[in-house]
Amino acid sequence: MKEYELSVLFHPDLEMNLDPALDKVKKIIEQNGGKIEKEESDGKKRLAYSINGQDFAVYYFINLSLPADAPAKISSTLNITDEVLRYLLVRVDERKAKMAQAAKDTKEESEEQGE
Repeated sequence: MKEYELSVLFHPDLEMNLDPALDKVKKIIEQNGGKIEKEESDGKKRLAYSINGQDFAVYYFINLSLPADAPAKISSTLNITDEVLRYLLVRVDERKAKMAQAAKDTKEESEEQGE
């Protein structure tokens, strides 16, 4: 399984009750054999340009592991999901992720030794 990042822009009217739409996206991921590693909500933000007449969207980011055939299936399903204004599913560069993790570990070690 390979690592991916999924960025989803939800309809702004769902800000107060995002759980059903988020559960729908998670269910799509799990039905296609995916495993969610990390989730992060960035809240409601102004868009750079209008999408479907909307000037705002609720940003949500998910790090996940997927089998080889799952990204195409997830993309086709998210294209027709009403709650999702836009999404971006990209593969994580493993070398960059390892370098970032190593830098983080080094920083934590130096902070521990400094205490």
